[in-house]
Amino acid sequence: MLEILENWDACATLAMNALHSPISDPIWQFITGRWVWAPAYLVLAGILIWKLGWKRGGIMILATILTILCVDQTANLFKDFFARLRPCNNPDIIARGLHILEEPHPGYAYGFFSGHASNAMAFALCMIRAFRIYKNEHPEKTKAVQIGSALLIVWALLVGFSRVFVGKHFLGDVLVGFVMGALIAYLICLLGEFICKKIKA
Repeated sequence: MLEILENWDACATLAMNALHSPISDPIWQFITGRWVWAPAYLVLAGILIWKLGWKRGGIMILATILTILCVDQTANLFKDFFARLRPCNNPDIIARGLHILEEPHPGYAYGFFSGHASNAMAFALCMIRAFRIYKNEHPEKTKAVQIGSALLIVWALLVGFSRVFVGKHFLGDVLVGFVMGALIAYLICLLGEFICKKIKA
């Protein structure tokens, strides 16, 4: 069963990776960058403080930071435990035509599950749950919050899938990363929301 899943994963990854083009390659390389999104993180943090107040906004920002730390460490534990080679480090996958946009890093041979995908999805869901507090207090802003939430999910999906296009992760690594990031974000943000309910804006 495991062999069948791994074969499916390899085929799906190669099929997706094969959709590259000279036009899309630089776009995926930009999207996959960790620090290019730092200004957006700061802007969202500022909006949270503005809309929720420094106490509740600060709590949800701390919950987001804690979520990312937990997701990152969990991803590292999984990678070391499962020791599944990244596509760009797998000779068989490379021989089958993998298109590589990021060269393998000698210190990061394993890729299950994707830290980029899990962190992006975790961050998106933390922001969505934080802004849900604001939406519940201001029902007239529901549409704006829904649009913002949809954009965050689309962004997280693009970041995750970019890892397939640059050759750093199998599609399965990315999908599991989405799930793990979502689960950890849900649990930690539940605590953050509970605390926010006890605090006035």
